[in-house]
Amino acid sequence: MADIEPYENALDAIPGAHPYPRTSRYHDAELGIHRQADGTEVRYVKRRLLPPLHDDTHPHTVGAGERPDLLAQRYFGDPAQWWQLADANPVLDPRELTAEAGRVIDVPTLGGLPRGDRRV
Repeated sequence: MADIEPYENALDAIPGAHPYPRTSRYHDAELGIHRQADGTEVRYVKRRLLPPLHDDTHPHTVGAGERPDLLAQRYFGDPAQWWQLADANPVLDPRELTAEAGRVIDVPTLGGLPRGDRRV
């Protein structure tokens, strides 16, 4: 196992490669490099600014036991997309989104109605 390089090292060899997948909220974020006094490089994601909130959302009333990841699965087909719900609502901690049953949160729409509301 000692011969296996972390994937971040492998990505360094690919010009323009980004360590975050396209579905990550950090995919388009700019990367920075901090050089410590001993020359060690520490990579970091620069501050990510949220786009302005717009009216392209759908209301969702939180039910008992719901979680951001479960809502992301329902509306976007991917539980890892919970961050889209966090970005669309003014919360610091994503758990705040579903902490209280009855709360109405905004679900961003992706080309129309959220996936969970599409009728088949």
